[in-house]
Amino acid sequence: MKILAIETSCDETSAAVVEDGWRMLSNAIASQVEIHARYGGVVPEIASRQHLLQITPVIQRAMEQAGTAWDGLDALAVTAGPGLAGALLVGVNAAKAIALARGLPLIGINHLEAHIYANWLSPKIGAEAERPEGPPFPALVLIVSGGHTDLVLMRGHGEYAILGRTRDDAAGEAFDKAARVLGLGYPGGPIVQKTAEAAAEPLPMPRAWIRGSHDFSFSGLKTHVLHVAQEVGLYPAPDGFKGSAEERGRLVANIAAGFQEAVVDVLVEKTVEAALAHGAHCVLLAGGVAANGPLRQRLTERSPVRVVIPRPVLCTDNAAMIASCGYHRLLRGERSGLELDVQPNWRMAA
Repeated sequence: MKILAIETSCDETSAAVVEDGWRMLSNAIASQVEIHARYGGVVPEIASRQHLLQITPVIQRAMEQAGTAWDGLDALAVTAGPGLAGALLVGVNAAKAIALARGLPLIGINHLEAHIYANWLSPKIGAEAERPEGPPFPALVLIVSGGHTDLVLMRGHGEYAILGRTRDDAAGEAFDKAARVLGLGYPGGPIVQKTAEAAAEPLPMPRAWIRGSHDFSFSGLKTHVLHVAQEVGLYPAPDGFKGSAEERGRLVANIAAGFQEAVVDVLVEKTVEAALAHGAHCVLLAGGVAANGPLRQRLTERSPVRVVIPRPVLCTDNAAMIASCGYHRLLRGERSGLELDVQPNWRMAA
């Protein structure tokens, strides 16, 4: 089964053709990171306009890379939520138009669930791809992205129990805010990780454990970074620091490293705790923050069971994961009609 998938939930326009839920024939992505970096975050109206400009060429590129004709497709899958309403509308309407014109089945996909299915994709594209061993159930899933931090018990395809969520900021959101306070730029995750690599002595940071719960909280940690930056003159003006540029660089690196260690520590320990408590046979990492090197390493070292982590390019938003999720839903006979609408606040069903 060959599925064309479209993803436009935030600031990546992506289209992919995936065969049987695991073999990527193409995965075209047009990023808007450089455009939004000047504003320190995603501007919804700009994102929507860029999706309008990119959607047709990205779909064409995905079809060409896959070497697939339109009559070789079996279905369409598209992100219907959660995400930015205007951005989602571009992808959903494009998918509905193609499905109507070609007479293809259509399935609307939850973006968070799709992140999980990045773990079912082969890391290689095309003929070189080998079918990966499917993760065993039940699986404990840690979804970490700019807008979500969730612990989910996956008992089977489409069978989920939400064990915990963030009570305030998501991990990715906290990375972005910490980077902004430290004057590092956007997006926060990659630049905080790179800055932290130069740290000689990571600054100790608080952790919110919320004992007796699988929930997370990163707001207090974010506020702590803000207060530290204010005390040493790094915020609100980057040039408020009285020391040399070298001293400033060392201090920023130590703060960034301490912040990253605190986030990774809480994510890993609570994931391991939940995996043991619920008898998980494996741990799956998903979402944009799953590309973080220290998180990947620490979780692999600490987990009592096998850890499955997608390639970094498959952790961030992409259409291949949408296609993989769509494949498993289509196998169960699920379909969306042409009345499919966007759901900006769509939560995964428990």
